[in-house]
Amino acid sequence: MIDEILQKQLSAALSEQLKVKIHINDAKSVHGGDINQTFRIGTNEGYFFLKLNDARRYPDMFAAEYAGLEALHHAQALTVPQPLAYGQSNGQAYLLMELLLKGNAVQDFWEHFAQSLAQQHKKTQPHFGYPAPNYIGTLRQYNTPYSSWPVFYAFNRLMPLIRMAYDRQLIDQGMVQQAERLCRQLPQLFPAEAPALLHGDLWSGNFMVGPDGRACVFDPAVYFGHREMDLAMARLFGGFDTRFYYAYQAAWPLSPGWQQRIGVCQLYPLLVHLLLFGGSYHGSIREILQAY
Repeated sequence: MIDEILQKQLSAALSEQLKVKIHINDAKSVHGGDINQTFRIGTNEGYFFLKLNDARRYPDMFAAEYAGLEALHHAQALTVPQPLAYGQSNGQAYLLMELLLKGNAVQDFWEHFAQSLAQQHKKTQPHFGYPAPNYIGTLRQYNTPYSSWPVFYAFNRLMPLIRMAYDRQLIDQGMVQQAERLCRQLPQLFPAEAPALLHGDLWSGNFMVGPDGRACVFDPAVYFGHREMDLAMARLFGGFDTRFYYAYQAAWPLSPGWQQRIGVCQLYPLLVHLLLFGGSYHGSIREILQAY
């Protein structure tokens, strides 16, 4: 619920951002995924989008998402909703951002989407990682910097979730050992590439057709990683037209052998889903690990 104290905080934050006095007229609950409460906020200056969650459980989640949206916004490649404010009120954490309305896809929607993603991936930095931990779903995502992608992927992505899944009795000791074997093989599997600015959670539920008919992405789990991670995630649950993949290859071809690395790249999001949603992802994880 949007209480009076939170309304005042949101009004003040918007007024400061927009340099005009903002009055909140209404707050309508809207569908926005399974993790947060989401609202359309009506004001004298139009509509905005609000996320709420438990500040005690996830005190820094929206600060991290705000930073991720800012990073994608500054990349000037894919459209993202402009983040406006985050904070806490009465035990609730909030994130306030631009409300993007759905439009109708232009004819070259998929080609433009892929070209823009390739442009975003060309934003780089010296190390894999990110300045601070952030979240994928409600799971903490560690971003300790490493100069090697195989080391980063093993120590910051795969093994922390493998250990967590084992502790929760979601996988057995044999799968832990298979994962350790895979991690030792990662340097031979991945060719060297510069760290790429990733969306980090690029599935069909995290993009929409924006008001200009182009792709708009949201709910990121941003870090600098191997660009095949975004492409593999896009393939995991469907929803992307084949034109998207062909256009990406035309814009910036993936290194040879990328087809054989899809499962390895999908292992991380599958582990995330296993931990968040349960055992239905166990078989897919086992199948990937058994190949190594």
